[in-house]
Amino acid sequence: MAASSGDEPDDRGDAAHEGHHDLVAQPHTEDEGSVAEAEAEAAQLSTPAQPLGEPGRRLDRKSPFFVGLLGAAGVGVAYVLAQAIVTAQDTLVLIGLALFLAIGLEPAVSWLVTHRLPRWAAVLAVLLGLLVVVGGFLALAIPVVVEQATAFAHQAPRYLQTLQDHSSPLGQLNDRFGLQQHLQQLLSGGSGVLDTALSAGKAVLGTLGDLLIVIVLTIYFLADLPRIRRGFYRLVPHSRRPRVILIGDEIFAKVGGYVLGNALISLIAGSVTYGWLLIFGVPYALLLAILVAFLDLIPVLGTAIAGITVSLVALTVSWPVALATVGFFLVYRLLEDYLLVPRIIGKVVKVPALVTVVAVLLGGVLLGVIGALVAIPIAAAVLLILHEVTFPRLDQA
Repeated sequence: MAASSGDEPDDRGDAAHEGHHDLVAQPHTEDEGSVAEAEAEAAQLSTPAQPLGEPGRRLDRKSPFFVGLLGAAGVGVAYVLAQAIVTAQDTLVLIGLALFLAIGLEPAVSWLVTHRLPRWAAVLAVLLGLLVVVGGFLALAIPVVVEQATAFAHQAPRYLQTLQDHSSPLGQLNDRFGLQQHLQQLLSGGSGVLDTALSAGKAVLGTLGDLLIVIVLTIYFLADLPRIRRGFYRLVPHSRRPRVILIGDEIFAKVGGYVLGNALISLIAGSVTYGWLLIFGVPYALLLAILVAFLDLIPVLGTAIAGITVSLVALTVSWPVALATVGFFLVYRLLEDYLLVPRIIGKVVKVPALVTVVAVLLGGVLLGVIGALVAIPIAAAVLLILHEVTFPRLDQA
């Protein structure tokens, strides 16, 4: 009996040593008291299947202390989260945009994966294809854009003289709206020009930095999207997880279809505009076509802004060409709204016209250009949740 009782402390000591991590708070000693006993129990709980042991029983949620503590913690966490969101709102917008772009590229990656290509190879193929398209476009466009920008700089004095010619279209606009006076006020004073140049340089550098962040985050999100999706669904209770998976995947598919479809429509807009400007001899055709393609990414407002800008440049040719350009953009807008959008992205997104306009306006007010860009797929997601979750429950209430 004495021998067996003398062996028990050694066994507990060995078990406690097994429960004490080899890389934490070494050396392990026997004077740790109750902690050593808990370490012995921890060694027994740890199994190869569950190295960290089984979860313990839940706390009593009806306990007054737990209810009060939970309420106070909820208020504190909500306040801290609100402050963190306000402080990091610019960075959060970039992260959200990167995730939006990753979800938009996901249909292409998933299509390659379903055709027996590994995930990493599919992501690499999509990124390389995007790089080839963008790089090839820039290689062709940059020399022409530089040439046209140089030509514009040489023609600037003639345009200023045209502003003073009361018989020319630009001169008539100058007489009515005082364009020359506004330009002189903008450029008056050497310090003003210097400040404007410095501000423009800072804006360009900031934009390039944000663009680099978005590109890097998009690559990471796209490569790790299956794990992100799985982690998101793990946050949902098990009883509701199947239904959430169906709705969530449908939302992801809507976002992906919208991004790819919107990019295709913008490419069509830029190409058609470039052809029109070449036919009528409007200067800086490629530069304006690129501007139209980028602005067309913004629903509703983008095409209108692009049409006004291009029509003003067309005034340098003649009034008839400018009016014809206005008519061209009106006709193209109708074709885009009633032919291209329904056939390319209409079947995927399915957002009513009124909801589209309201969503774009609210998105633009809240987050600027990025908000207007992501407004339609967000509106589509909200409508899907309303039709699938909120309205059925209200009907049964």
